[in-house]
Amino acid sequence: MDIKVEDRAASDADAAAAIKEAILNKLIYSVGKSLEAASSHDWFVATAFVARDRIVERWLASIDEVNRTGRKQVYYLSVEFLIGRLLFDALTNMEMVEPTRAALFALGVDLDELREVEPDAALGNGGLGRLAACFMESLATLSIAAFGYGIRYDHGLFRQRIKDGRQLEYPEEWLAFGNPWEFQRPEVDYEIGFGGRIEAEHQPDGTVKHVWLPGETVEAVAYDTPIAGWRGAHINTLRLWSARAPDPLRLDKFNSGDHVGALMDQVRAESISKVLYPGDTTPAGQELRLRQEFFFASASLQDLVLRHLRQHGGILSLADKVAIQLNDTHPAIAVAELMRILVDLHDVPWRDAWAITQATFGYTNHTLLPEALETWPVPLMERLLPRHMQIIYLINAIHLDQASKLADSTGERLAAISLIDEAHGRRVRMGHLAFLGSHKVNGVSRLHSDLLKVTVFRELDAVLPGRITNKTNGVTFRRWLKEANPGLTSLLTEVVGDRLLDDARLLEKVAAVAGDAAFQERYAAERRANKVALAKLVRHRLGIKIDPDALFDVQIKRIHEYKRQILNILETIAVYDMIRAQPMRDWIPRVKIFSGKAAASYATAKLIIQLANDVAKIVNADPTVRGILKVVFLPNYNVSLAERIIPAADLSEQISTAGMEASGTGNMKLALNGALTIGTLDGANVEIREKVGADNIFIFGLTAEEVEAHRHRGIDGSDAINRSAKLAEVLEAIASGVFSPDEPDRYRGLVDILIHHDYFMVTADFESYYEAQRAVFRRWRDKRSWWRAAALNTAHMGWFSSDRTIAEYAKDIWDVPVKPPGRG
Repeated sequence: MDIKVEDRAASDADAAAAIKEAILNKLIYSVGKSLEAASSHDWFVATAFVARDRIVERWLASIDEVNRTGRKQVYYLSVEFLIGRLLFDALTNMEMVEPTRAALFALGVDLDELREVEPDAALGNGGLGRLAACFMESLATLSIAAFGYGIRYDHGLFRQRIKDGRQLEYPEEWLAFGNPWEFQRPEVDYEIGFGGRIEAEHQPDGTVKHVWLPGETVEAVAYDTPIAGWRGAHINTLRLWSARAPDPLRLDKFNSGDHVGALMDQVRAESISKVLYPGDTTPAGQELRLRQEFFFASASLQDLVLRHLRQHGGILSLADKVAIQLNDTHPAIAVAELMRILVDLHDVPWRDAWAITQATFGYTNHTLLPEALETWPVPLMERLLPRHMQIIYLINAIHLDQASKLADSTGERLAAISLIDEAHGRRVRMGHLAFLGSHKVNGVSRLHSDLLKVTVFRELDAVLPGRITNKTNGVTFRRWLKEANPGLTSLLTEVVGDRLLDDARLLEKVAAVAGDAAFQERYAAERRANKVALAKLVRHRLGIKIDPDALFDVQIKRIHEYKRQILNILETIAVYDMIRAQPMRDWIPRVKIFSGKAAASYATAKLIIQLANDVAKIVNADPTVRGILKVVFLPNYNVSLAERIIPAADLSEQISTAGMEASGTGNMKLALNGALTIGTLDGANVEIREKVGADNIFIFGLTAEEVEAHRHRGIDGSDAINRSAKLAEVLEAIASGVFSPDEPDRYRGLVDILIHHDYFMVTADFESYYEAQRAVFRRWRDKRSWWRAAALNTAHMGWFSSDRTIAEYAKDIWDVPVKPPGRG
């Protein structure tokens, strides 16, 4: 052993010994357990506390540096932060994984078992929240001073169970045993108002000052979680707000015997931070959602304005020192709230306040679905936020007055760009408010950003050209490569070098060895090990045995008609029918893996989940199939489950109706880990194809332009069905109850939609999708060709790092410097 290796080994041993002692101290003095009495959860908490201590030291140093230099800060407002488990994230970014593993091993504890003990933070639904989590990590990695602001949901998104094929929703008890990563800040407490009245005070100079006197107040209490960047170079804060009643108990009512009524104010207040996305099909549900959004937007703005005043003295410099990014329309009410703070509380003239507001805000749009661009009934807004409606009316009046002076102004255009939609019962368009109140509006893939200009924001872009820009999404490779797939990461590091996770662009070096037989053998071996692990998980959770040598065909995402899980199911049934009809053919073993949640009130999406499970039940039990085809639906999709599925996937299903998926990030994670994509030219699939090459991706179906033209001609699916005997047979089988013998008509309505109202082009794309799947089979038979394509996917995914995305935001929208990781 040479001296350097010996020194390194001694250093590692010292680090492990120090961590071992620290874990024991935390177990005894913070958890309050002896070694003999400690449970797995106790060991997890003790280990988390040790990692947190190391983070906190650098966190405080990062805060001190930002305060000392007075540099500009970024504030990321998002109703979701799908951060998942944090133990391995913290240990990885603080470069503590191996010494911690050794320390725990010496104590008779397995670090990987502790990983499974930690609950997933239930703070998000899907891509929007996971993107926010990746962005928080990259903000810290690039040493950008930043805060994430959101809501500390008691239960977050529901826990999904499947019973008799049906989705059932239960509260997600992620906080049942506390959260070792957060710090409660009871001193950081803001009053959030609702309702009430507005008084006009006439000032000596002849102006009128408006004073909002809320009829109800709720307290927002802060909980801080430090977010470590790669190598711990910088630590940022995720600040989540929890709702509390100012007076949690009406003592007079309690003493009079009304014990339930005494707690009503507390229940009403705390409902705000109880559950992510409460059902909004009722007026009460709509009101709760609006209360949630204003609650966290107002608390966040009050907090950042107070911080700015403490650091810089005056409010007029806000836009020079603060950049606020609105993650979709959920925080859009912040535009009106910042105007209220500036005009009403700090006496900034309207024109100056509007200039500051626009210069401060940026808005990220995540959808082209008109129904997903939030609107709120005007009566609800006027009752709940009366002063904000006044401000919105005035913003709109000035905006329409300026637009009416343009040469091509028409009544139709003014109606289209108005903040108030008069055609559907008078509703406030929150996407329009975010657009007007921001200096930049970005889509999240090149195609999506281009479509924004010709669809949902066509008229606004014509009136305010140049505001829409593009920032294609990215994912953090520390989480989705190193943590999720350590074996493959080790192999890639041998080729690329130790700086792989500092600079994802270095992955390009893998292309040079993609065709090398020895590399392919090791690459395939790492992938197979992941498939074996996933097969064990499926067997444990579902009792279904799957073959790790089969093609793992994966579709994991929120269940929605435009994401077209139904198209995948139709092809599955078609193949099932062919296997039974032609058993002599040399079939490729394939496992169809589905996972995802449907919104609790989305009946059609829940029916699709049931169909997937019903098909799985029939196919998996059919002896004539001989295990050649298996169908699996894994319940309760979350970050941790994704970390198990993605490294094991062979084929990545990205099959949304072209023009409807804004970007996708699952497509990036899967391709990074070596899955080949089958998909439409939608969202970031377009850019993925450009990077990995058309020969290394399976593209099918109508383009966005063709989808639009097809819809103009009609959305009846009969012609496509008549042209495809396979599709007709599959739909007839579903409609007649082949897969639901206990309730033959269960799916007749679903089939009727595809026949008569196929808005999402399922029937139009079926044959193209079916043929693309046959191309997948042909490639899978040629293993050298398959593994070369898989390696090239990994090699060319470096551009899709969230570090790149955040660097673009920093340069083009926020005007803040970045410090690349691993340098200086």
